[in-house]
Amino acid sequence: MSAALFEPYTLRSLTVPNRVWMAPMCQYSAATTGPLTGVATDWHFAHYAARATGGTGLILIEATAVSPEGRISPADLGLWNDAQTEGLRRIASFLKEQGTTAGIQIGHAGRKASSQRPWEGRGALPQDGTGWQTVAPSPLPFAEDRPVPAELTPERIREVTGQFADAARRALDAGFEVVEVHGAHGYLIGEFLSPHSNHRTDEYGGSFENRTRFALEVVDAVRAVWPEELPLFFRISATDWLAEHGWTVDDTVRFAALLRDHGVDLLDVSSGGNGGPARIPTAPGYQVPFATRVKEETGLPVAAVGLITESAQAETILAEGAADAVFLGRELLRDASWARRAARELGARTHEAPPAYAWAI
Repeated sequence: MSAALFEPYTLRSLTVPNRVWMAPMCQYSAATTGPLTGVATDWHFAHYAARATGGTGLILIEATAVSPEGRISPADLGLWNDAQTEGLRRIASFLKEQGTTAGIQIGHAGRKASSQRPWEGRGALPQDGTGWQTVAPSPLPFAEDRPVPAELTPERIREVTGQFADAARRALDAGFEVVEVHGAHGYLIGEFLSPHSNHRTDEYGGSFENRTRFALEVVDAVRAVWPEELPLFFRISATDWLAEHGWTVDDTVRFAALLRDHGVDLLDVSSGGNGGPARIPTAPGYQVPFATRVKEETGLPVAAVGLITESAQAETILAEGAADAVFLGRELLRDASWARRAARELGARTHEAPPAYAWAI
């Protein structure tokens, strides 16, 4: 038998062996001191290697900061120096050796930077030398208990744009085949997109065209250094889930068409994360309709994410054309070999298991 979930998928010249993809999920486990700050550790290697041997078609390495101030926490991965590039090279090489496509997400946390790791409280770091000054499109804190970020000047905006391009160059040097720009979950690019967090009155604020300007400039800068034959993804929050003055699904559809025209090959569709009185009605596959609408109205390929846990559920999403691939998050944390189990359940085949494991597949 064949299954849509295990059909290869080609974008530009790159073919991913199946459509079970690992969503970027921060591990908050990078080195935190001295010249090794932001460098991947043995934890990262073991974590991603297990999902590759488990048959995952594409692994997107977690949100990797383009600058020190762009980290969510002090323990985030970074991609602003050579040591960080080398630390990621070993991971990308091993993923590809297992037949898995190696991808990485690059981002800037904006006003949500300088935070504690989730298991340490999630709040802002103290401004006693541990934390750092955050930046944002407007001097609006993420929450009442968060510090006020510094408003980025146009000059600093251009500097951050260049940092995204530099990180993409390093990602290519490290051996990655897909790069994703993180524009979701209330981090810096998403902060510019949403009127909830962007109160600027210059060319980067106000109208839809102005609020999307920074995101498109980042995409253009990354696309300029990323090889023509390799795909570029963009992750977006399809909605802020705010009743008023937020980013909406209509905005996402309109923006997706612009991203397509600027060289983005696939939209990774999530939602939420920008603060405010958001009420999110979570349920299995609750974000899939957002991805479907983008696909139907713009023709841009999409990947769906969000409480996709069962093989039959994932297969139905793809077989019905609701998305082109599925990203799994926490389910892959629970079961590193989810892809191989799903193939058995669907009576399908996927790329070969490592010889040392083949007798158990």
